[in-house]
Amino acid sequence: MPSFLTSPQIAPILMLIASNVFMTFAWYGHLKFKSTPLLIAIVVAWGIAFIEYCLAVPANRIGSAVYSTAELKTMQEVITLCVFALFSWLFLREQLGWNHFLGFALIASGAAVVFLDKAPT
Repeated sequence: MPSFLTSPQIAPILMLIASNVFMTFAWYGHLKFKSTPLLIAIVVAWGIAFIEYCLAVPANRIGSAVYSTAELKTMQEVITLCVFALFSWLFLREQLGWNHFLGFALIASGAAVVFLDKAPT
């Protein structure tokens, strides 16, 4: 395995991306199957969310060696928006307009402020 995949700088990001894919399917995947009974959707979503937790918890633990909790949470939110945008477009076939992209960009810009103290001087 390449060493960058196990580094505390990169591994948490990759694990958070993977965890977000699972969580997005858990939260929104059932919308493509609206005829499925709600109880079944909940149980399936819960099972998918378990996999998400198996990735997110170690990602945060590993990442805490090099990132603050605020930085980890900020990464999580930006990753969530990116994964959600792709999921919405590719899986649910929903169109994203300029207003969605502008809103996401503003959120990502605000998130970047959290990392200002990490900028090289």
